[in-house]
Amino acid sequence: MSTKTLAKLSTAVPSVFDDFFKPWNEWFDGGFPQSTMRVPAVNITEEKNQYLVSLAAPGLKKEDFKINVNGNVLTISSEKEDSSEEKDKKFSRKEYSYSSFTRSFTLPEEINQEKIDAKYQDGVLKISLPRIEEAKKPSTKQIAIK
Repeated sequence: MSTKTLAKLSTAVPSVFDDFFKPWNEWFDGGFPQSTMRVPAVNITEEKNQYLVSLAAPGLKKEDFKINVNGNVLTISSEKEDSSEEKDKKFSRKEYSYSSFTRSFTLPEEINQEKIDAKYQDGVLKISLPRIEEAKKPSTKQIAIK
């Protein structure tokens, strides 16, 4: 293999060590490793009387969430800021971290917005979106043949 081919290959394929040394490279390149929260996974299930939105967000508290309905858009968001300080005789270290996410969903017209309910338990935020009573009843109509 020629030197030119090796040079092209080394720039096209990231080194295994790039990921291994990434936290240290960020630290020594003048920046601090960023702490960011990924957008939580969401499951939406349809049941007879409601839709159920389940959002996996472990490590948060119920106070960390904001849930809003604006028109027919449901928005779930969270902002969390932490700081810690460690002091010893020889050093002092203070760290800050900030994380946030926002998820928005368009609600069907059949949702009773006055009765939307939310619970946070075991790292999962569950939002119940009950259907309007009229929407629950299947409508049957006889069609006349002309």
